[in-house]
Amino acid sequence: MKATLVKLFKAMLGSLRDLLPIFLVIAFFQFAVLQQPLPNTGELLMGVVFVVLGLTFFIHGLEQGLFPIGESMATAFARKGSLFWLIAFAFCLGFGTTVAEPALIAVAAEAADIAAAGAMIEADDDSREQYADGLRYTVALSVGLAIVLGVLRILKGWPLQRLIIGGYILVVIMTIFAPEEIIGIAYDSGGVTTSTITVPLVTALGVGLASSIRGRNPMIDGFGLIALASLSPMIFVMIYGMWIA
Repeated sequence: MKATLVKLFKAMLGSLRDLLPIFLVIAFFQFAVLQQPLPNTGELLMGVVFVVLGLTFFIHGLEQGLFPIGESMATAFARKGSLFWLIAFAFCLGFGTTVAEPALIAVAAEAADIAAAGAMIEADDDSREQYADGLRYTVALSVGLAIVLGVLRILKGWPLQRLIIGGYILVVIMTIFAPEEIIGIAYDSGGVTTSTITVPLVTALGVGLASSIRGRNPMIDGFGLIALASLSPMIFVMIYGMWIA
């Protein structure tokens, strides 16, 4: 118990250190440039406390729970020797974590509101919800398939740079034909998918899998899944935009 409290205290100090540049930037521009007092000082200070505590518990939870379980499951599937279950686990992990991403939920809801305001869809709740859900599940499907591709890359030893270069060439080509209204959303979808839930588990999967396969280097082969996961939504969302247009 004491050791856990010490780790939490050290993690909290680390969170304060990491957030300090942000606080200094905000304070400088608020007082030196805008020359205005902080509005709702009490609420802001309480929010800062919550941010520090949230970041502390999040990082501690990653180190204690998500990273170990992701690596152990990847190792267990590799030792089991069943390609089917490994691929199924990789797809479900990518799909499930992406659907639950808070950033993606927020972006999908905002995109639905803008689409309704621009008369791309009907301006009612059902149409907005259907559009947002379609966008979310399209992105989740793309990430699931990207994680499967990343797992196959680790197993087969395919060079990551060829997949990334080929993917971005496809993105550039599709940008020419995709509706203008969907291009920005597609590009943003690649960023919001690689957030708080997806990154830890997917990274743990890649490192754990590469560590358990003979001849694979965790530093070289274990990373790169996140790059594929951020690339594939651009392609699939533009396909989604062309389909609903």
